[in-house]
Amino acid sequence: MIQLIVVGIICFLVGGGVVFLLNKTALKKKSELTLQEADDKAKNMLKEAEIEAEVIKKDKLLEVKEKFLNKKADLEKEVAIRNQKIQRVESKLKQRELNIKQRHEDLHKKQAEVDAIRENLDNQLSIVEKKQEELDKVKFQKIEMLENLSGLSADEAKNQLVESLKEVAKTEAQSYINDIMDEAKMTANREAKKIVVQSIQRVATETAIENSVTVFHIESDEIKGRIIGREGRNIRALEAATGVEIVVDDTPEAIVLSAFDPVRREIARLALHQLVTDGRIHPARIEEVVSKVRKQVEEEIIETGKRTTIDLGIHGLHPELIRMVGKMKYRSSYGQNLLQHSRETANLCAIMASELGLNPKKAKRAGLLHDIGKVPDEEPELPHALLGMKLAEKYKEKADICNAIGSHHDEVEMTSLIAPIVQVCDAISGSRPGARREIVEAYIKRLNDLEQLASSYPGVTKTYAIQAGRELRVIVGADRIDDRDTEKLSEEIAQKIQDEMTYPGQVKITVIRETRSVSFAK
Repeated sequence: MIQLIVVGIICFLVGGGVVFLLNKTALKKKSELTLQEADDKAKNMLKEAEIEAEVIKKDKLLEVKEKFLNKKADLEKEVAIRNQKIQRVESKLKQRELNIKQRHEDLHKKQAEVDAIRENLDNQLSIVEKKQEELDKVKFQKIEMLENLSGLSADEAKNQLVESLKEVAKTEAQSYINDIMDEAKMTANREAKKIVVQSIQRVATETAIENSVTVFHIESDEIKGRIIGREGRNIRALEAATGVEIVVDDTPEAIVLSAFDPVRREIARLALHQLVTDGRIHPARIEEVVSKVRKQVEEEIIETGKRTTIDLGIHGLHPELIRMVGKMKYRSSYGQNLLQHSRETANLCAIMASELGLNPKKAKRAGLLHDIGKVPDEEPELPHALLGMKLAEKYKEKADICNAIGSHHDEVEMTSLIAPIVQVCDAISGSRPGARREIVEAYIKRLNDLEQLASSYPGVTKTYAIQAGRELRVIVGADRIDDRDTEKLSEEIAQKIQDEMTYPGQVKITVIRETRSVSFAK
């Protein structure tokens, strides 16, 4: 049994060895075949790679050649463009050279002409000098002859003539002065009264029409009943809180707020706007809204004053003066806003002071403050210029600025050079065309009346009212009026305008007399 097992194992081992040898031989042959195939594939791949490399090389060479040709073409274009530019520059240079040569030749010609003219002038001067010498000799001979005839020397005769002319001039001047004084005494009182009456009329009319009424627009007339309230309690509470008269009439979609204080009118307008927008209108709510709006308006006034001083570059103003400057926003005169007028006057003062070599900052400060007397918290019986001067003194402004404020309407004597500048700039800002409101029909009528008044005089051919009626040009016939009468005519027209017309500022009358001499060459 054991032998069989041993024999089986031996047979198994022999069989396994034979199978192993056979497999090894087969694997060896197979590996040899695989190596041969791999070698063949490698050779084929190398050949294909060489072929592809050759193709790539040719493509790259073609690309390089193409780029080279493109670069060459671009360079040739640049060279051609540069050559064209060089040719243009050369042609311009040649043209300039020709122009310079031509100018040089022209200069030579002109120099020759100048030399000829100079030589001619020298000859003429020598001739004139000779004639002057001859004239001097003749003049000297005539003087000697006159001295012999009169028995006086030339200096003695001159002195006698001067003395006689002095006496005549003194007599005529004294007579003229006496006439002027007499006429001034006769007309001064009448002219002063007329100016005062005209000023009162203008200010009263403008204040009543332009500055005492504000119209508040509403969406429908139903709101009027709510504003009036039961038995009028709402409107009474609103009038008591604001100090403004509220007029509710048949005017459609409008309520009139009437008061001479523009700040109170503005408070009433804003309060009424908030109440109408909110819809709750009763006495307690009215007092609350009016109080709140009054604080807002006061803050707006102070902010406006600060913004104005910053814009104008004015520093160091007292807070109360700043508040007064802000209040000017709600004041107007002849339709001209007082704050805009003061700003314009300040800028004009600075410009004029700079031109005259004075301090422009002081002039601008005085120009801004010159009308603060128009917006006081209380209304004393003083002209606004004097009141403004007292306010400026109260808040520690310098003496020359206070004097400029007080004297810009000649209430006090001017003591500084800034004062006349403020006066002039105030007049310029107030009287320039377009500054103050005037009805168009009245403006046109005033210009027509000016022209017709001047045309009524004999000898006047044409009249033109220019510069918004501040100058009247009168053209007279040279054959009907002589030079002496033109001055008299301008004075007569000016006097008649003063007596018969109402106008802002002053009117300049210019009488023009033109003499023409006409001849015809045949």
